[in-house]
Amino acid sequence: MKLFSDDGGKGEPPVVFLHSLAGNTSHWAAQLAHLRPARRAVALDLRGHGRSEAPKDADYSIAAMAGDVAAVADSLGLERLVLVGHSMGGGVAVAYAGAHPERVAGLFLIDPVADGTQTPPEEMQPFLAGLDSAYERVIREYWTQIAGPDAGVRERLLRDLEGTPRETVVQSFQALLRFDPQPALARYRGPALSVVTPYNDLPYSMHRVGSGMPHRVVTGTGHWLQLDRPAEINQTLDAFLKQVEERK
Repeated sequence: MKLFSDDGGKGEPPVVFLHSLAGNTSHWAAQLAHLRPARRAVALDLRGHGRSEAPKDADYSIAAMAGDVAAVADSLGLERLVLVGHSMGGGVAVAYAGAHPERVAGLFLIDPVADGTQTPPEEMQPFLAGLDSAYERVIREYWTQIAGPDAGVRERLLRDLEGTPRETVVQSFQALLRFDPQPALARYRGPALSVVTPYNDLPYSMHRVGSGMPHRVVTGTGHWLQLDRPAEINQTLDAFLKQVEERK
């Protein structure tokens, strides 16, 4: 299975960016441009997304995606890295950090998925049933709801959604509901920060799983904070990277 990565810049530790469901490397354009004058930065298209191939066995588990991150890191010679993950990519980042804690210098999450095993079934089952019976209408309504106030960002996200195979979207949603981040977070002891919207400040949100992690709430934005507030995310990431370097 071929995986696409956008690699550029020099400087340690490198930062690896992991996008959301129905996202791609272009969602990190502002962050890549910001970091690369002084640091190596890599964005990866997860399996079935963007320019990466879909798995022949239809395995969209979070563990399988974390395995893809490991394969790309190995192929690019990234021995120790900072992971930045948005939404589903946040779950993948956590899974990778749990599997390879010695290789992760920092974990920066942007509105990451919650503990899927604690998500109330009454919230998700009607949605999943809707995907089965009226996929295009239900998924577009959901994306429009969480995309935020910027019409240009919303249209861009809907185009990316339309370009993502239905199987990828549905199977990934189901995988997220099976994902238990607690064991992975228990194994990772390094610096971590979760930047969330108010809608993701819940008892089972990632920053409250297990012993928890520091978090920051950003208001007045949609789910894709790096697209709605790129300068603010860049500034927060810079501060986090400084914290990571001070712990060397």
